[in-house]
Amino acid sequence: MKVLIVFAHPEPGSLNGGLRDVAVRSLEAQGHEVRVSDLYAQRWKSDVDRADFPSLPADTRLAPAAASKQAFEAGTLTVDVKGEIEKLLWADVLILQFPLWWFSMPAILKGWVDRVFAYGFAYGVGEHSDKRWGDRYGEGTLAGKRAMVIVTAGGWQEHYSARGINGPIDDLLFPINHGILYYPGYEVLPPFVVYKSDKLDGAAYQAVAESLRERMRTLATTPPIPYRRQNGGDYLIPGMQLRAGLEYSAASGFALHVERAESHGSRAEPDAVRPPTDVRAATA
Repeated sequence: MKVLIVFAHPEPGSLNGGLRDVAVRSLEAQGHEVRVSDLYAQRWKSDVDRADFPSLPADTRLAPAAASKQAFEAGTLTVDVKGEIEKLLWADVLILQFPLWWFSMPAILKGWVDRVFAYGFAYGVGEHSDKRWGDRYGEGTLAGKRAMVIVTAGGWQEHYSARGINGPIDDLLFPINHGILYYPGYEVLPPFVVYKSDKLDGAAYQAVAESLRERMRTLATTPPIPYRRQNGGDYLIPGMQLRAGLEYSAASGFALHVERAESHGSRAEPDAVRPPTDVRAATA
């Protein structure tokens, strides 16, 4: 397989940096081709502005979506964005790796999505009618490929549980897994989450590393999160409401958009590693 890792951490010697290296070595040892987009090392420009659309006339008002569509179709997107799109088309698997900062991804990674997921490439594709609402949520340009996130969190796993103060980790990652990855067609694998990431000693790190190696060994076989396909009949078009009676037991909110919820527990369970509490601090 061909695997692209988009890495978003400013410190190469961080826990994230170490886990990235573990993932790369494990994948390469299996014979996979691996590319890494190290966003901080690349000094990735995260904001969308007029510089992203060099062919846009100076006297034309910037409408980012329309400008993105025009630039993608005309082949005038910037060189850095074109390069990342080429990597996405090359890769069979996309891995987004980042620390959980303020309940989301770092700004540089969000900026990578904002600029690279261009109109006409990652969204705005397919037929729009009273029967279909575009090729998205299970269909689209990137359908047939797999994706997942590797994320570190400073809090305890209990803090990110169904009754935890931080909210369920699946809910926090839903905008990324469902809204960014599933939207353009990826099959999204359960996330690999490391909790208490700033308190790993050597033994705990080795346990995390081995768990990550196992995930890399099973990239092709791990069942994806069973999100509902938009055009599969579960949703009323064009209102995009889930048809009544399709929900499982007490499912509500984001869980409504996962099929077979009862057979997967209340949610698709992420891989999680829970390091001990009484250990030295490390940089996540």
